[in-house]
Amino acid sequence: MSLRPVVKVNRSKPLLEGAGVKVHRAFGFRDVERLDPFLMMDDFHSDDPKDYMAGFPLHPHRGIETVTYMIKGEVEHRDNIGNQGVIGPGDVQWMTAGSGIMHEEMPKRTEGMMQGFQLWVNLPRAHKMMPPRYREVKREDIPVIEPRIGVEVKVVAGKVEGALGPVKDLVVKVRYLDVELAPDRQWELDVPEGHSTFAYVFQGKGSFDNSSEQFGPEHLVMFGDGDSVMVKSRQNGVRFLLVSGEPLREPVAWGGPIVMNTEEELERAFEEINEGTFIKDRA
Repeated sequence: MSLRPVVKVNRSKPLLEGAGVKVHRAFGFRDVERLDPFLMMDDFHSDDPKDYMAGFPLHPHRGIETVTYMIKGEVEHRDNIGNQGVIGPGDVQWMTAGSGIMHEEMPKRTEGMMQGFQLWVNLPRAHKMMPPRYREVKREDIPVIEPRIGVEVKVVAGKVEGALGPVKDLVVKVRYLDVELAPDRQWELDVPEGHSTFAYVFQGKGSFDNSSEQFGPEHLVMFGDGDSVMVKSRQNGVRFLLVSGEPLREPVAWGGPIVMNTEEELERAFEEINEGTFIKDRA
């Protein structure tokens, strides 16, 4: 097997999003080419409600999928075509914006730490204008496996050792895992060659290739090519998201919440928002 090397590491950067929510951006526009089909990931965590209660009021999306995964706390959501609900600890919302949707995400006050992640997955040209859809997955429906002693894997999407994640029929081939290693453990996982792959650490510390360098919370680890990823935990264990996906290799025209293939398509989307013709599918 060919072990993937660590080729770049980002320390997530604090910034304000929505109506004033403090988030930590793991990656964004500068890493699109390296992490295609992934566009952006935010880690939002705080034990102070003032950092997140302003939320993300009604806003548009087109041409992407947003994946929201909660670790602690709850987020209430609704949109303009009738979807609404609450994403709680361990739950996932996989939203395909497609041709266009207007939605809001409002965190609920939490005792102690609130933490969750939102990942943006680009849609290919042929599916940019598909009908919007939601997949909500409760924590109890996410398979949890122990591929070896001291290693626990929650399989949100994709397949690991026969366990298939509940988010299926994906437009883009994506594997999304929540991995936890007990102290002083090692694990190696097959990853398809050519698929963009990253790990985002949010608890403990670990090393991600044959080097001794360790990475802790708020660090995003990007891998070069190969067909496997290895992680080693230290004295406190490590927990991280491990995400991989098949690149689209298409041009990206990105304007805020809208991601298309050309500047003309992008301009048209914003014209439609102003004209009130943005929403194509109200079913």
